[in-house]
This record gives sequence, structure tokens and C-alpha cells, in this order.
Amino acid sequence: MRLALFEPDIPPNLGTILRLGACLASPVHVIEPCGFPFSVQAVRRSAMDYLEHAEIVRHLSWEHFLAERPAGRLLLLTTRAAVPYTAFRFAPDDILLLGSESRGAPAHVHAAADARLVIPIRAGLRSINVATAAAMVLGEALRQLQAFPRREASPEDLS
Repeated sequence: MRLALFEPDIPPNLGTILRLGACLASPVHVIEPCGFPFSVQAVRRSAMDYLEHAEIVRHLSWEHFLAERPAGRLLLLTTRAAVPYTAFRFAPDDILLLGSESRGAPAHVHAAADARLVIPIRAGLRSINVATAAAMVLGEALRQLQAFPRREASPEDLS
């Protein structure tokens, strides 16, 4: 299971998603250009010391991502979908794609998706934070696949 971010424009969200990917053993594909200079310094505060555990794959553009992406279905999380993520059957090689925070995903990204999924929310509200959305849907996918990483018990856990 992989995450992909289309032209992210808020560094703390990217950092949070990198931390999520590190903790749940999910590579994170960053599709540039970002709305900020992408650097360790830009995301360090929210990624904290988890950054060294994150698998980050950078793509210079959408076209590069399409040419370089690993095999698997491309699943776009969008407010403009009809299928709730909870009704979808995930596969281990799926790629969860999230649009930029300020613009979402343009029509050509929608067209490239194998499926478009929505997180149902209250009427009159626009959307959930992109990092929160990533966590919700990745969590459901890993639950369905019984693919959460195994955690070894440490002495601190037993006290």
C-alpha cells in the first residue's frame, strides 16, 4: 500500500504524511512541483525524527509519476466521488493519491485514476485535512488487508 501526494502545498501536512508512511511502512510518492521548496527543513517539525524511517519517492512532475509509478491501481481520494472508501475493496499494491490542499486534483488526474473514493462528511462542509484523510483511508485499507506492521513488544510496553 502506497501514498502519493499531487503537488502538496502545505509543508506540515507533507511532514505528517511522511510520518504516517514511516509508522505504517507505506512509501510516500511526492509529485512535484510542491507549493514550497521541498526540503528536510520544510517538513522536519511535523515529521520529527520519523523522517529517517520514511520511504520517500520524488517525481518531478505528474508525467514523471505516470512513467515511474509502480504497478497497482491508482485510487484518488476526492470530494468529487460517489464511492465511499469504506465500501471499496483495497488490494496490497494500491496507490492512494491525494490532491493538493488548496486545489485538489485537476481533471487530468481524475481521468487517470482507476477509482475515485470519497470520505463521507456532513453536508455544508468542504473536506477533511489531507493528512487526516490519508490516515483514515490508509488505516481502512491496512485493516481490510490485515497488513498493519507487526510491532515487537519492548520492555517499556510491558511496564
